[in-house]
Amino acid sequence: MVDATFGHPRLAAIYDPLDPDRSDLDAYLAMAEEFGARSVLDIGCGTGVFALLLAERGIAVTGIDPARASVDVARGKPGAERVRWLDGDAGDLPPMQIELVTMTGNVAQAIADPQAWRTTLRGAYEALRPGGRLVFETRDPAQRVWEEWAEWTRETTYRMTDIPGVGHVETWAELTDVSLPLVSFRGTHVFAVDGDVLTSESTLRFRERAEIERDLHEHGFVVEDVRDAPDRPGREFVFVARRDTAKPLPPGMP
Repeated sequence: MVDATFGHPRLAAIYDPLDPDRSDLDAYLAMAEEFGARSVLDIGCGTGVFALLLAERGIAVTGIDPARASVDVARGKPGAERVRWLDGDAGDLPPMQIELVTMTGNVAQAIADPQAWRTTLRGAYEALRPGGRLVFETRDPAQRVWEEWAEWTRETTYRMTDIPGVGHVETWAELTDVSLPLVSFRGTHVFAVDGDVLTSESTLRFRERAEIERDLHEHGFVVEDVRDAPDRPGREFVFVARRDTAKPLPPGMP
């Protein structure tokens, strides 16, 4: 199920102005340069911020996301014609030979369903050329960030944002459930222009490092490195995994 934050047209349209600081993407841009990637597949591309940054650097980019509303926002941005936009998930990818696959931000954790996670890893593997890399981040469960989120209430997270062409939008967030490894929260948006109230229900899966390494290995990857996230030092894992063989995955591998 697509989170309404990304899947509802009215919420997708205000996602960027509500979260304008995307300095977290600097590390991914640096890795694309480090690995000399000239072609990138961005899984969970959302409103296309990262894909467009890559395209500006002359990199051939494909962005895919199951949230059609978010991809529509991306398609309407300046420079969008330089990116190949796809609606769907990693199981819907056409044949390709990509040098780098990325999942930025919360994308990996937002794939909470185990079968969808396996489909994503298989799709990433099949999209990569031999020697190509998959890069993504995920929070370290040992940091127990949900204990900080337990303090989220309307009062502690309330914001009023004036968005050009939209007007004032009130927002706040609340933690709704902790059933590890799943953590859920709700976002509320109130549009002053007409009083419309929209909520989004989000769930993240917190995977242990050893679990992720096992999943990657089972899907044909070699873990090259597990790095620290520059924007959240000591709180996240950044996985760098390489497709190490041209052989297909064994038949029946999900």
